[in-house]
Amino acid sequence: QLQASGGGLVQPGGSLRLSCAPSGSIFSINDMGWYRQAPGNQRELVAAITSDGRINYADSVEGRFTISRDNAQNTMYLQMNSLKSEDTAVYYCYADIQSSRYFRARGYWGKGTQVTVSS
Repeated sequence: QLQASGGGLVQPGGSLRLSCAPSGSIFSINDMGWYRQAPGNQRELVAAITSDGRINYADSVEGRFTISRDNAQNTMYLQMNSLKSEDTAVYYCYADIQSSRYFRARGYWGKGTQVTVSS
């Protein structure tokens, strides 16, 4: 399973850092990403990172958010700066995980962490 943390309430212009890591032992992690879902909206991709470090951002967060991963710790981060009210959403992490060398990789979702940007 995946566990995400770091959400909270922040004022416009502020920053937050989200973290995501699997609980338990795994064999390897391929692609990872952050998604978000605001009330009444569909879940959307925020940023994604491959195992070799290729990164993709949504246009709405380009230049403000930074995705990174620590492969040794199997952890992914999302540094969010210059937050806006429209960034308010539940943020979910996703990872394509191979739990054992004997099994194929499959996708896992974290439970989500609430980010609220409000004065």
